[in-house]
Amino acid sequence: MSTGNVRRSQLVTPFGVGAMSVLVNGTSVITAGLDHWYEVGDVSELAIEEYIEHDWRLEARLRVKEFRLPPDYRFQGSGQDRRNVKLMVPVLRFPRWCFCLYCKRLELSTLTMQQNVKCLDKQHADQPYRPRMSQVPFVTMCSQGHLDDFPFDKWVHRSHSPNCSGVLRLTSRGGGGLEGQVVKCEGCDMERPLRGITEWRRGSHGEEHTTLTDGLSSTGEPFLCTGARPWLGELEGTCGEPMRGALRAAGNVYFPKVESSIYLPRREGAVSAELHDLMRRPNVGPIMRVLYEANKEAVTVEQLRQYLPNELFAPISDEELMSGFSDFVGLGEEPPETTREAESEILTGDDEWRYPEYLHIRELPKDDFLTATDPNVHSELQAHFGRVRRIDVLRETRALRGFSRVRDGVLRLTEGKALLRRSILSPDQDWLPAYVVKGEGIYFELEPRKLASWEARAEVNERADKIMQHYGRVIMERGLQNRRLTARFVMLHTLGHLLVNELVFTCGYSSASLRERLYVSNTPGHQMTGLLIYTAAGDSEGTMGGLVRMARPELLRSVLVSALRNARWCSTDPVCMEAGKRGQGPDSCNLAACHGCALVPETSCEEFNRFLDRGLVVGTFDDPTLGYFSDLDLA
Repeated sequence: MSTGNVRRSQLVTPFGVGAMSVLVNGTSVITAGLDHWYEVGDVSELAIEEYIEHDWRLEARLRVKEFRLPPDYRFQGSGQDRRNVKLMVPVLRFPRWCFCLYCKRLELSTLTMQQNVKCLDKQHADQPYRPRMSQVPFVTMCSQGHLDDFPFDKWVHRSHSPNCSGVLRLTSRGGGGLEGQVVKCEGCDMERPLRGITEWRRGSHGEEHTTLTDGLSSTGEPFLCTGARPWLGELEGTCGEPMRGALRAAGNVYFPKVESSIYLPRREGAVSAELHDLMRRPNVGPIMRVLYEANKEAVTVEQLRQYLPNELFAPISDEELMSGFSDFVGLGEEPPETTREAESEILTGDDEWRYPEYLHIRELPKDDFLTATDPNVHSELQAHFGRVRRIDVLRETRALRGFSRVRDGVLRLTEGKALLRRSILSPDQDWLPAYVVKGEGIYFELEPRKLASWEARAEVNERADKIMQHYGRVIMERGLQNRRLTARFVMLHTLGHLLVNELVFTCGYSSASLRERLYVSNTPGHQMTGLLIYTAAGDSEGTMGGLVRMARPELLRSVLVSALRNARWCSTDPVCMEAGKRGQGPDSCNLAACHGCALVPETSCEEFNRFLDRGLVVGTFDDPTLGYFSDLDLA
């Protein structure tokens, strides 16, 4: 039986539903849908309340009842407690095609095959052991998120319905590309290289054409997607989009769509973290849920105390108990809209979505889930920063709402959810996999008068427009939603990267453990100019205190000055600064930014290392005064 271990957070991203991974024994598998994530065996029982998490804002945004942590595997319970024992996330063997490393024979296995596939070719008849077959590295996919096995039999015979059923072999003829990989049929002696299976082009009317779709059949009949969703056990469906080949480990095979939220309490300080932990206990949460279902909004504090364990809730005040109950069952929330139009639209980074976080963080909240203090801004930085906040405690929820393939474009909410399970659930029953990060951070806010003066400069906007021009070509090519990339966004985004790269040397965290969150908007009524750098680790590492310590005025000035000083000269300059004039990096959407100066791990960046430019932060060689911080004394 093929099994493997991954961290629970990795089952949200990067190995969530529909993603392929490789187990320790070399088996390539695809993470199955949510339909069977919490199935228990005969010797255990399910206590689902242990995995339930709530974030009232994110639940309303994604129109779900709750979030669930991925199950953790427990070999045995404690004493007689058999709850949640041996829970596993199911995976299926994919790709199904396997080939022998010795005789190159191709065989098609099943999704549910649990043991290693053995080669049954007659060439191995005299050997004491049949050699193990390896899975092929090729798959096919379409822009609607579907995934399928590569059609070796159809490709080599140039037919949608080949008559020959001879043995297929995948041989290598040398060469560094796919042209050296050849499929051969022994039944009819036909052979065909895999040249061009990953290639595609745009037609005269913007339609997509792929070599696999247009060139598979000798009759000219296109080879279109069948709508296969192997992670749900469905090998056929309805689609009709063009198909393209890909290596199973290629970066465009899986783009997880993850929504995140900084937890904001409904009423600051009303519910303690201890009460939240109590409500998650198996002898508390179900009771609250039953009382709510039976009485809805008529539940009283006397009823709660009558049915809840008195020894646990005696120290809790009546007011806090009722506030905790309202939080737990969602009292006071507006019911989610259920029209198809309302369900389908959602955009990550919406101005309206982050604006409440922006307001809350900058006003010194004091709660068990979000606490901020004012360390004061160093006198030498007051001309550039209006606020600095030390975030001692924060709680972030990250939920998987779907995924895309081929390109990382806009994904409607209903379409993303439909890829996660076989049947759609109603909002009052729906849930999504998520994990919770508890950590610390530093919040920066630009000085508004200095920012307005800097943004009014024509040369500043002209440089930012270069990135917008490059991204405009990407929008047209991929059909993405249009967005405006302002100078303040590029500058603040680049500043975040520079600070992350500098903080890793001073605060004790690795670069992959730090993350940025941008609060940038020019929308009337939702103007924002903030940057939050916080810990992204999903365990106790996120609260070591090393990051918030750097918010002290003297220490923060030292970090900022060092980051800006390093940004003035990259280790690859003058190449980095000069190449930036023409665009570089992902989609050519960076100017002066490379791995030597401003790039960070992609898990730390909200924009996948795009829209960066040191020139707008510290100036360029041609115009040293261009940057927002060009006038800061770095001595």
